[in-house]
Amino acid sequence: MRKSLLLPTVLASIGVFLLVGGALLLLDPRAPKHEAIKTGGLAGGAVVALYALWLNDRRRKVEEARQELEGQRIEHDRSRVADERFARAVELLGHDAAQVRVGAMHALAGLAKSRPEYTQTILDILCAYLRRPFRRAEEDLDFDAEQNEIELEVRLTSQRLIEDLLPRFEEKDPVKYDLNLTKAYLHYMDLSYRHVGDLVMRVAHLNEANAFHHMVIHGDAYLTEIEVTGRFYMHHTEFRRKAWFSRFRARGLAVFTDSKFLGETKFKNSEWADVKADGCTFAVEAELPEAWRN
Repeated sequence: MRKSLLLPTVLASIGVFLLVGGALLLLDPRAPKHEAIKTGGLAGGAVVALYALWLNDRRRKVEEARQELEGQRIEHDRSRVADERFARAVELLGHDAAQVRVGAMHALAGLAKSRPEYTQTILDILCAYLRRPFRRAEEDLDFDAEQNEIELEVRLTSQRLIEDLLPRFEEKDPVKYDLNLTKAYLHYMDLSYRHVGDLVMRVAHLNEANAFHHMVIHGDAYLTEIEVTGRFYMHHTEFRRKAWFSRFRARGLAVFTDSKFLGETKFKNSEWADVKADGCTFAVEAELPEAWRN
C-alpha cells in the first residue's frame, strides 16, 4: 500500500504546489515570484508531511498489533506450561515416595504464587490431601511407626503451604480464599493472623495444638462435629458471618478470648472440657453452652 500511495502523494504535492503558486500569481501579479514559489512549495511539502505522518501512524499500529499477538502467544505458552506443571504435580501427589509428594506440593504452591488464578484450586487440593485417613502410631499398634512419622511430615508440609498461601492479617482488601477442611486430620495447624473466606471443618479431627487465632473469617464458619483432642486456640478472631459449632467436642483447652461473632452463632450439642471465652462479643444473641457462661 505504501508503494501505491507514494506516486499519488508526489503528484498531489506537485499539484498543490502549482495550484497555490499559480493562484498567488494570478491574485497579485506584482508580488515577487519567489514568494509565490516558496508558498507553493510549503503547501506541497505539507502534503508530503501528512503522508509521512499517516505512514508512521500506520507502522505504529501494525507494530502494536504484532506485539499484542506476540504477547498473546507468550501468555498462551505460559498457560500451557502452567497447565502441564499443574497436571504433573497433581499426579505426583499419589506417588508412593513421601519426598515426591512433598516436591509435588511445593510445585503446586510455587504455581499458585506465580499464577494466582490457580490459588483457590491448589488450596482445595492441599486441603483434600489432609482428608486422607491418618492416625499416630501410638493410636494403632498395627501402623508402621517410621512410615507414619514420614507421612506426618508430608501432612505438615501441606498445612504449612496452605498457611503460606493465605493473605496475612495486616493486608488491606485481601483475596478471600475458601478453605474446605471437612474430614481433615490436622496436627499443629496454624492459620493465625490470616484472612479466609469460608472456613469449613465439618467432621474434622484436630490433634495436639491447633491455632486459628487473630483471624478474619469473611464468609461462613462451619466447625461442626469436630473432635479436638489437644489445645484449640481461636482467640481474637472475627467471624463476620455464620459461626456454627454444633456437636463440637473439645477434650482439651479451647481459647476464644476477645473473639467477635458478627453473625448467627450456634453451639447446639457441643462439649467443652475447658474453655476460656472472656471478652467475646455476639452481634446476634446466641444460646451459649454452660462452659461459655462460666
